[in-house]
Amino acid sequence: MSWLDLFKRNRGDATEQRAEGFTDIAMGVRADWIMGRQGIAELTGAVQGCVSLWEQGLSIAETENRLLTPQMLALTARSLGIRGESVWVIDGNRLIPVDEFDLTTRAAKPRAYRVTIPDTGGGYSTTVLADEILHFTIGANTLAPWRGTAPLRRAQLSASLLHAVEDALGEVFTNAPIGSQITPMPETAPGDNDKLAASFRGKRGRVLLRESTNVQAAGGPAPASDWKPSDLTPSLKDSMAIESWREARHAIMHAFGVLPALISAQATGPVVREAQRHLAQWTLQPIATAIAAEASAKLDTPTIIEVSKPLQAYDAGGRARALTGVVQALAAAQQAGLSDDQVNKAMQFSGVVDP
Repeated sequence: MSWLDLFKRNRGDATEQRAEGFTDIAMGVRADWIMGRQGIAELTGAVQGCVSLWEQGLSIAETENRLLTPQMLALTARSLGIRGESVWVIDGNRLIPVDEFDLTTRAAKPRAYRVTIPDTGGGYSTTVLADEILHFTIGANTLAPWRGTAPLRRAQLSASLLHAVEDALGEVFTNAPIGSQITPMPETAPGDNDKLAASFRGKRGRVLLRESTNVQAAGGPAPASDWKPSDLTPSLKDSMAIESWREARHAIMHAFGVLPALISAQATGPVVREAQRHLAQWTLQPIATAIAAEASAKLDTPTIIEVSKPLQAYDAGGRARALTGVVQALAAAQQAGLSDDQVNKAMQFSGVVDP
């Protein structure tokens, strides 16, 4: 018996059959996983700008865990922004990024992962236990708490609108006759019209004088509108395309936790600093806390990731004014003869120090 019979003896003569359209369905699911539910909305400038803010913000975060390198945190931030989750295999004293993965769960908790490790000669698949995996997620829901959802997946309408408007504007600037004009020509021989049209070429910024000697059928002179040009550049004001694009872009930025005022042409220094604080404190720091909690549980090392301090996402002027007020209050308390215990209780009541 040959070795081929080992694979045929339990199959009999049955022929393997797949459901109709199985390959198309599998390819469609794979395409959705790569590009997202809304086509190529991830390729827009607004999305990439927000993802870059996540990537650079987490890459300079402070942590004492040597496995959480700036490159690892940057890759994690980009994966979270595009896919909503990031998976890493714990291999001794290093972390290996995962390209594709599948998992099994029990009681809504992952038990084992089948992962694909990227490599230059082609990725390879392996199976690892959940304790050997760092799995970071954002936007998880109760239906699948082990799966994360990207901000674009949670704002599908805005993402599709942004992509549709930018795609339409791209087609307009590619195919529309922008800057083209139609100029009425005298009723002369076709060859003369061709020469007259060619004479306008390369005359940018010059004064061109042409005289029309033709007359109308009624015998009057040529009308004054004979040489009035007509512009073919399309007008987009009535379509509200620019306004729709701007509002969709702002909605996408808001979904990523970035204040739209950050890219406003009228933005001043205080507005930019406030947008940076908002991004660091309301978006990046909670993500960093979740990453630190997962790393502490799987790496058996207490991990803390600080984002606000390295990003300087705090109001330096406000802290200086607060310190000045505290010093003045302490001086006034000393002059009033208050004891140290009374001053400490007053400072605890005002929230200057922890109780």
